[in-house]
Amino acid sequence: MDTERLCSTIIENANDAVMFSDSRGIIQLWNSGAERMFGYRSEEALGKSLDLIIPENLRQRHWDGYFRVMASGTSRYSVEMLSAPALRKDGSRISTEFSMVVVTDTAGQVQGVAAIIRDVTARWQREREQKERIRELELLQENVPQG
Repeated sequence: MDTERLCSTIIENANDAVMFSDSRGIIQLWNSGAERMFGYRSEEALGKSLDLIIPENLRQRHWDGYFRVMASGTSRYSVEMLSAPALRKDGSRISTEFSMVVVTDTAGQVQGVAAIIRDVTARWQREREQKERIRELELLQENVPQG
């Protein structure tokens, strides 16, 4: 199997969302994991703005950061994971974590950003429930008479 075919197969069949948006923030790659995660078929997402999956109240902050990355060619999220809410086709919000790869051409010009995105909604919900339970137990402990 040639390397290009191998990479294509891995990307298309990954359970996580794998996507690429160009320097203007237009979606150019949308794998089957992105289809499942966000609810948009590839045909619906390709050629659309990333606003498709960014909650409206976070868009300005997103675009400020996005265009900084396009201008500088660097992002700390090439090494660190970024946590951010995302929007599904049905309007529901999910919690995501993702890493990014700044993609450049042979001359070093930034072409866009690839992202590998994981839905961590269930984990965040479990953690929230555990924290709430700990708070409840601490309150009970405080109200137990000493002696």
